[in-house]
Amino acid sequence: MAKIDVFEMERLQSLYWHEVEYDLSESGVAPLSLDELLRDDHARRALLDTGLGYPLSEGSERTRAFVAEWYDGAGVENVTITNGGSEANLVALWSLLEPGDRLAFMVPNYLQGWGLGRHFGDATDTFALVRGRDGWSLDVDALERAIGPGTKAVMVCNPNNPTGYVLTADEMDAIVRAAEHVGAWIVADEIYRGAEVDTDRTTPTFWGRSDRVIVTSGLSKAFGLPGLRVGWAVASQETIAELWIRHDYTTLTPGMLSDSLAQIAMEPARREELLARTRGIIRTNLPRLEGWIATKPALTYVRPRAGAIAYVDYDLPIGSRELIDRIRTQQSVLLVPGEMFGLGNGFRVGFGFDIEHTIKGLDRAALSFP
Repeated sequence: MAKIDVFEMERLQSLYWHEVEYDLSESGVAPLSLDELLRDDHARRALLDTGLGYPLSEGSERTRAFVAEWYDGAGVENVTITNGGSEANLVALWSLLEPGDRLAFMVPNYLQGWGLGRHFGDATDTFALVRGRDGWSLDVDALERAIGPGTKAVMVCNPNNPTGYVLTADEMDAIVRAAEHVGAWIVADEIYRGAEVDTDRTTPTFWGRSDRVIVTSGLSKAFGLPGLRVGWAVASQETIAELWIRHDYTTLTPGMLSDSLAQIAMEPARREELLARTRGIIRTNLPRLEGWIATKPALTYVRPRAGAIAYVDYDLPIGSRELIDRIRTQQSVLLVPGEMFGLGNGFRVGFGFDIEHTIKGLDRAALSFP
């Protein structure tokens, strides 16, 4: 069989999230119900009257138009709908990378791109966000070392998974300059955009900062609608056509019901309501998590700027995989080890669900600390 790296974080979650008492590995917020999304009888009736045929493979024009409105200067022709942000990442990297190409990849990160860079291209080179006295920042020197003549694409996650860090304008400019210097593309995974912790100003997008940009995102994280499996890519019309060709070989189309519900969610006024809901959950729950961390001398963390996720470092004589396995088997609590994001002794915890349940799970997890 063709060789590809195991996507270890997704394998961990798929194996164990439904077997533990406390699943703290989730990285979104408590999902909306259909009843909450469909607030009036007209919307319910329209959904029930939907014919269950094939939708347009690129997504309906109205859905794409609403997505495009979230990106200044984008139009319907700049958007294609996929089955989740993960499929958008897949078809983007599949379209860009060929044997002989290299991917420059930000770490820490959701390591889907790391594995796909090694599969579609020759190699994945990494550059880092580093943690200093003032929190996380981009290591610009490492960025420039990771990008060379063979680099075809540079992939970033902003806001970042798992740290919740948001790149500064200067850091975004540095990434654009470095990519343009060698003619590389930027693939910007912006799935947490809209879930800001301390501001209602949406994180700036990479869209429009360079001619060679593909932005990927979807409804799973900031919108609280992971079960719809709706993602999208935003790019030039010519690039969207290339992604569309690959999409014909994967899932072909979004689901008809998912497309219809995405249309409701991305209507501009409703979109802002959903983002406000997510921000409210984050701002309510984060102080409780911070209070818990403060009681544990072995733990430190940097406050996330976006997303219902926190990355927690620990000062304990045990590797992160071993510790997380111990916590799972002994205490029935699932966290994600730092090693699965390209980091070391730490773990990611989601805090976007019932915070009382989360704190109880963390108390249980701490029983396995050496």
